[in-house]
Amino acid sequence: MRDHMRTELALGALMMAAQRQRSGPGLIHHSDRSSQYAAEAYARQLTSMKATASMSRTACCYDDAPMESYVHSLKLELVHQRSWATRGEARRDLFGYIEGYYNRQRIHSALGYLTPEQAERNAN
Repeated sequence: MRDHMRTELALGALMMAAQRQRSGPGLIHHSDRSSQYAAEAYARQLTSMKATASMSRTACCYDDAPMESYVHSLKLELVHQRSWATRGEARRDLFGYIEGYYNRQRIHSALGYLTPEQAERNAN
């Protein structure tokens, strides 16, 4: 979480996710058409990970519907309920929401009323 949306921020998030999930060859990485995901450095990193890049089609809102749904839930359940004095406070609460609640406690109808953690465990 930074005060910019430059390529290095997206690259850092990609690397953090890849290390945490221990993703290997065959990963399909979907993104919108934002400049940080279209950047040469980002494409090189995906290639080095043997990941396949998948980008939304121009002006097709359905391609990003799952992510838009997640952002809607995040805003409704946390962001619009709070105000933060510092970026650090916001970072702490966002981490708690995502890692402590959304992934481990909140059930999702699209996952058969399992949490993301349960669905991932069942998939392995």
